[in-house]
Amino acid sequence: MLLDTASLYYRAFFGVPDTVRAPDGTPVNAIRGLLDMISRLVRARPPARLVACWDADWRPAFRVAVVPSYKAHRLAADGTAEETPPALAPQIPVIEEVLRAAGVAVAGAPGYEADDVMGTLVARSPDPVDVVTGDRDLFQLVDDQRGVRVIYTMRGLMNMDVIDEAAVSAKYGIPGRAYADFAALRGDPSDGLPGVPGVGEKTGAALIRTFGSIKGITAALDAGHGGFPRGSRDKLEKAREYLNVALSVVKVADDAPLPEVDGTLPAVPADAARLKELGERWGLGSSLSRFVTAVSRA
Repeated sequence: MLLDTASLYYRAFFGVPDTVRAPDGTPVNAIRGLLDMISRLVRARPPARLVACWDADWRPAFRVAVVPSYKAHRLAADGTAEETPPALAPQIPVIEEVLRAAGVAVAGAPGYEADDVMGTLVARSPDPVDVVTGDRDLFQLVDDQRGVRVIYTMRGLMNMDVIDEAAVSAKYGIPGRAYADFAALRGDPSDGLPGVPGVGEKTGAALIRTFGSIKGITAALDAGHGGFPRGSRDKLEKAREYLNVALSVVKVADDAPLPEVDGTLPAVPADAARLKELGERWGLGSSLSRFVTAVSRA
């Protein structure tokens, strides 16, 4: 089980009231909410291994170099950091420390997003993988043959959707493994990814069904083939520069420079004394107790 940690702690932050606070009055809603999420996930779908994947770089230079607008709207005033709610920012390092003290594997790679960490761990895994996220970009990882699924949390942990190739096909009308090409055509305003102007989900899906991929689309344009939805050929011709580079931004890396990550759940916490200190300092109470019980294999 791979956790898209930032996706989950953002959901916890906005889903748990900020009246949940430490003894000194500091909000701990994201911390406690995330711990409760992980507890429920592990109890409902006990994994052989668990890895909390981390954004070592939320806006990698290799993506910005290709599409400068990539996540640009999320930049903080300093022009480098991601704009983060003030009440959430101090909770993030505490989350990482709690996970590490508990003995849960935390994985990140300099210059890469958590998406790339997950893509790399999926590529390395000889076993089936559940990717837990609220980010549909990761639908590109589903692979029925290898048992790779996305546990999609957009509707909450009580209404999680299990996304496999059939679910991608049913939702978007495309082959189950074609999500990255489809997403590049459609674009994604939440990531500052422009897409092909005038090509939305319906036209994008029709293009993928007809030509299979962006490579197939550009080959058909070069060859002067027909079969393009009405009015789309001109739009695609005008967007050739974007089409040539879009997949290098949209596709998650499968070769991020990660050390070996085991992810075996601990028999006991890695640092029980530190975990106790953190629990008391931040008033993590029953959320921490449930979490430790869930992730310990004693």
